Amino acid sequence: MAGVKLTNVKKSFGDVHVIHGVDLEINDGEFIVFVGPSGCGKSTLLRLVSGLEDTTSGKIEIGDVDVTRTEPSERGVAMVFQSYALYPHMTVYDNMAFGLKMNGFDGKEIEERVQKAAKILELGPLLERKPAAMSGGQRQRVAIGRSIVREPKVFLFDEPLSNLDAELRVQMRLEIAKLHNDLDSTMIYVTHDQTEAMTLADKIVVLRAGIVEQYGSPLELYDNPDNEFVAGFIGSPRMNFLDAEVTSSKKGSAKITVPSIGNVKFDVSTRDRTPEKGEKVKVGIRPEHFISAADSKHKFKAPTTVVEQLGGNSYLYLNVGGGLPLTVEQKGHTQVKDGEIASIGVDPTTAMLFGGDGLRI
Repeated sequence: MAGVKLTNVKKSFGDVHVIHGVDLEINDGEFIVFVGPSGCGKSTLLRLVSGLEDTTSGKIEIGDVDVTRTEPSERGVAMVFQSYALYPHMTVYDNMAFGLKMNGFDGKEIEERVQKAAKILELGPLLERKPAAMSGGQRQRVAIGRSIVREPKVFLFDEPLSNLDAELRVQMRLEIAKLHNDLDSTMIYVTHDQTEAMTLADKIVVLRAGIVEQYGSPLELYDNPDNEFVAGFIGSPRMNFLDAEVTSSKKGSAKITVPSIGNVKFDVSTRDRTPEKGEKVKVGIRPEHFISAADSKHKFKAPTTVVEQLGGNSYLYLNVGGGLPLTVEQKGHTQVKDGEIASIGVDPTTAMLFGGDGLRI
């Protein structure tokens, strides 16, 4: 096991700059998730750590050893890809043992390592099967087992669940979390799915256009996003953003008016600065933070366009003008029907304020 440290790491493909000076320190045994939209550089950053891509500038250390120019095979990392990349003509046992055989391990140690990994991943009954006779989830476990037998310092996962259906994704997510608990190894995991990030990570790295927007625990990013991008990316369904105007302010709070929801006025806590009277801002409210109109002094009415009944909760999509509907989550079943006027309450204590530059106020 080992920690990983990136110091001012940059990557360019010709004149195209993909990673812009990333500084990151990952502690020994942590589960870190790189998350962000397609093209943000998360997989490229993982490949830089693995050595599959050359670093343009900066330094990468694994276990306090500079590996920036070290060959991938000598870095002490093992990578699990989106595709299982199994040899179809080999059994599960042979797929897991192949790398060890190529590196000259003796038969006894190979047997011990494969059996240990098979026990951890519950692959014992499948060792004599070939990949074609297994499900997608079983194949992915074999790919993970192939990494475990190498006993790496750091595990690297590049969107390993993307090829699985929804039910298998949930199952494999739990298995990967259990694997981390069992091995207590450093793991870096890339995904575009923020639900995976929230449920698996000790800490999340949110990337956009090759820049780290924020780095912290899942709940820290959910409760205290630094900017509008992170606030909108972390949380599902995404946070609602509404145009607002500051009517008065003092240190620690601002009173705002929100025209699109009936000119509702309420106080919002501020964090980094005090906005000026008349300043145009955006207020962010998560769908799950709306409350019953009967329980709120700050309420509004709006027509519903679509109602989704999911059993345990419901989602109302309200037409409040602008490009996107306002998403409101309600617990349990809702009596509101498509096209009806819904009465909604606002809880000001959960609202967040963002400036014109996208930064949290």
